[in-house]
Amino acid sequence: MIFITAKFRVRPEDADRWPEISAEFTAATRAEPGCLWFDWSRSLDDPTEYVLVEAFHDGDAGAAHVQSDHFRAAQQTLPRHLAETPRIINFAVPQDDWSRLGELAVPE
Repeated sequence: MIFITAKFRVRPEDADRWPEISAEFTAATRAEPGCLWFDWSRSLDDPTEYVLVEAFHDGDAGAAHVQSDHFRAAQQTLPRHLAETPRIINFAVPQDDWSRLGELAVPE
């Protein structure tokens, strides 16, 4: 799978509305057949920072994502709400889901 984590620093005046601002892009991406997950979290330390954790089945699915109409629309609409260019980590990993964190295993 292609595993991506990106940090988005949102303009302070838009930070509380970011889930609404990015909702259409989020829903369209989650509906892509190759999308495994596309999840936003807000930083506990910086209320203007959102972290996006996303995964796609493979490189072809990732390419389809960045070539989609909703991705192109997001390129036009989302930057005006950002304080800086998002930062990203992108890796191909040999798995297709989350692994369990054995060090914090919960007894069953």
